[in-house]
Amino acid sequence: MSAPSRSLQDTVIVVTGAGGGIGGATARLALEAGAKVVVGDLREDAVRPLQAEWGTDRVAVVGGDVREEATGDALVAGAVEAFGRVDSVVANAGIGFYGGLLDVGPDEIELMIDVNLKGTIWLSRAAVRQFRAQGGGGDIVVIGSVAGLLIGGGKEAVYAASKGAQINLGTAMDRELREEGIRTTVIAPAGVNTPFAAADGRFGSGDPAHGPFMEPADIGGAVIYTLSQPRRMRTELWTMWSLAEKH
Repeated sequence: MSAPSRSLQDTVIVVTGAGGGIGGATARLALEAGAKVVVGDLREDAVRPLQAEWGTDRVAVVGGDVREEATGDALVAGAVEAFGRVDSVVANAGIGFYGGLLDVGPDEIELMIDVNLKGTIWLSRAAVRQFRAQGGGGDIVVIGSVAGLLIGGGKEAVYAASKGAQINLGTAMDRELREEGIRTTVIAPAGVNTPFAAADGRFGSGDPAHGPFMEPADIGGAVIYTLSQPRRMRTELWTMWSLAEKH
């Protein structure tokens, strides 16, 4: 007996921050599952190679800054223009600076709040409008962090605050939208082997490249599993830890 699943073949998935790391792995795994993917990134040149590899019939590119409402609208509009609909969006774009409360400058604070929280809000709003217009529900997946649950490391108060707000946004959206068949899932990983995680001494003497930290594909795989769940199921919050970490 196999577990029931929902095919992603020919579904349309929007992924932000798809130029590398978790977003890049998620986009590639979605393509391997048969989906059509809109890859968004601040730098279009970071996602063009994926389009060149898979072709314009499978991959559409939308560049832009997720801090701007217009970017969320453009990502969804780009999906409709290229593929006729949107089935799922993955709010993956994120940024963090490691340091104490007074170690982080005002520009960095505003950047974390705007990218992590506003970027999720703008994409989600655009997606919900489209889900309602086309009918049939949809999926919103938010890539959060265990820091937002107050179980991360120290010296990340502002980052934790932005991720905590993002997690609360996702769970509140799920309560608001689930009766319309719109699922919202928050996936909150701990340390992942990406340049983002390795920066600023976040792991002290540890190096995520030398594990056993998680890899981007581990988180991307969780996204694909979530989207493949039968629509009767909802995974509101999924925390993910590596063997290298304690909490």
